[in-house]
Amino acid sequence: MDGNWVKALRESGRSGKKCLELEREKSNVDVDKLASFMFTNEAMERNERLLDILKADPVFDKTQNYFRGREARIEASLARGKRLRQLQVKHNWSKEEYNTANELISEPTPYGLHASMFLITLREQGTPEQHERFLKKAEAYEYIGCYAQTELGHGSNVRGLETTATWNPDDKTFILHSPHLTSSKWWIGSLGKVANHAVVMAQLIIGGKPYGPHPFVVQIRDLKTHEPLENIHVGDIGPKFGYNTMDNGFLLFNKVKIPHANMLARFSGVDPNSNKYVRPSNPSLVYGTLTWVRSNIVLQSGSVLARGVTIAVRYCSVRRQFTDRDAPEDEVRENQVINYTMVQQRLFPLLAACFALHFTGRGMIELYDANQAAMKRKENPGKVSEDSNQTGRSAGPEELNPGADLLADLHSTSCALKSYASTVAGEGLEVCRRACGGHGYSSFSGIGSWYADYLPTLTWEGDNYMLTQQVSRYLLKSARAVLKNASKAGNFNAVKGDNDTTAILKTYKRRMDIGAGFDVLGNDEDLVAAYAWRVGYLTFQALQHRDEEKRSWNSLLVDFFRLSTAHAQYMVVKNFHGALASSSLQSSLPTATKDVLHSLFRLYALHTLEKESSEFFQSAACTIRQIQLARTKTVPQLMTDIRPHAVRLVDSWKFSDWLLDSSLGRYDGAVYEDMFKRASEDNPLNKVVFDPYPDSGVLFKKDERSSMKSKL
Repeated sequence: MDGNWVKALRESGRSGKKCLELEREKSNVDVDKLASFMFTNEAMERNERLLDILKADPVFDKTQNYFRGREARIEASLARGKRLRQLQVKHNWSKEEYNTANELISEPTPYGLHASMFLITLREQGTPEQHERFLKKAEAYEYIGCYAQTELGHGSNVRGLETTATWNPDDKTFILHSPHLTSSKWWIGSLGKVANHAVVMAQLIIGGKPYGPHPFVVQIRDLKTHEPLENIHVGDIGPKFGYNTMDNGFLLFNKVKIPHANMLARFSGVDPNSNKYVRPSNPSLVYGTLTWVRSNIVLQSGSVLARGVTIAVRYCSVRRQFTDRDAPEDEVRENQVINYTMVQQRLFPLLAACFALHFTGRGMIELYDANQAAMKRKENPGKVSEDSNQTGRSAGPEELNPGADLLADLHSTSCALKSYASTVAGEGLEVCRRACGGHGYSSFSGIGSWYADYLPTLTWEGDNYMLTQQVSRYLLKSARAVLKNASKAGNFNAVKGDNDTTAILKTYKRRMDIGAGFDVLGNDEDLVAAYAWRVGYLTFQALQHRDEEKRSWNSLLVDFFRLSTAHAQYMVVKNFHGALASSSLQSSLPTATKDVLHSLFRLYALHTLEKESSEFFQSAACTIRQIQLARTKTVPQLMTDIRPHAVRLVDSWKFSDWLLDSSLGRYDGAVYEDMFKRASEDNPLNKVVFDPYPDSGVLFKKDERSSMKSKL
């Protein structure tokens, strides 16, 4: 079939390339300086260097990504995971360089949980002796592992896990056992086909007494044959909604013995001589891995959402539909979709959220690093509150030293922001897809697969709704501490050592009877303060329901969700405002770029305030008139102000076309040419001639497909 005449065809009207050129000419945002401030030149140069290596390697070719079925995708992903490790050794990549290259591939590989959770857990929870025994071989990829926590019957409720590890004093071993079908480890990334070891979270039992979940290193497959060991049943759980390049697996034990040395014992253990449980000196330390993971989820949420926003903004700037009803008669061309206010209403708040979440994520990592430094100095030993065991469970970090302990505040903040940020990113990607119209449903849009692969984040490392209970528990305990201390001191004045949560609760109580009087439309500091005030109001309202009215915990879960969301939104607004006021930003960016970022801050804060207006009004943080003006004047004007800069703002995220793998989001605007090429030339189904007749015994009259398998 001669297709030269097809290749010669061009799109009608103004080309996509010209559309994006004109969009970029409208804006004075300094893309390079903004990108440099957000990511640093060193990081961007590293990304370009690594990207060049990946693009030059045929194993990482993306042309068939959207056409492969699940088994072919797993095979290709395994080849990529192997090659990535080979490149790490060849180029002597650091851990950061390896992680960056892994992110640039933009799909999970079967080595994903080995490189993250398995190695991190061994480092953070293993003793020096265990580092010698397990970590060195794991870092050399002799031991390839995963983190086996979630079970078929239990996910977020870690305390309810059914897998047991029973101490045997006779031979000083632990016996791993799965007593029920629901005890099966499930959803465990890298377990299905790749891992030969696992960190297994199991209920420790000594002398018939349970001591809660603890981590154990368990070999699950033979190191030479890679076959499952005796009395271990392991495999892949099958296709999922997304994430189909990862071998999520199941795992069952039938009374499997492991040595005493296989219980990760940095924080707790079993004394083999006395057969007694050795309690952790600081119970909260065992939450370090999850806090680190949640902090990074917050940091990544901005860039995750920014990929979808980049694709949608660029495509909506190229795409033309209908004519503006109020356009002059001589203007007959179809209107750019991005000019419609309903499209702006959907995309521009998400554009603002990308930057808000990015700066919040940076703040979250700084808070985590500060906590790690403090822990090393042993400045925050942490004490379990008196009532921590009244419900028959161990204390979580949200219950340790409320009002003063940095780790408690970090844990609460990481839970609130993980829940909120991943929800905004996940739901925002679907908004971006729909903003692309019918073509958004095509895999070639680059949004659908990215959305499907990101969705697990909304439930792993703590279901987003469940996590809000931990946040509320901490806020309630902090409020009780504020009231208790105030009864002694006679006031709610701030004192040295107050963390941010305690400070905003004291401020609310001190000014509660005076009133707020915030100028949310004209003063940025007041806008941030209004968010803090709302948190104070909702906290003490929930405390009243719980302590005075004696309402059940279950009856307050919706209130707790709203409280946690309010706390997260306050943190995002505060961090975005803090980034804008920082000396580094003020000295790094031109005035015009800073002005656009300021508009993004106000759009995020006021659009969110408008959506949550009932709570802001009920708390007296703002008036009905302020809400009305925000909705009818300020927010629409901010949309208008941001409109000329939309394309340059998404450009500042520096996503390459190879990374986005999107026809609709191409930097050069060649949307329709790229989409047609993928459908017509790259599509293997178009190399097959069907035999469509029911009476025929063959399926194809002709099949010219090549194997297209990834090989090393």
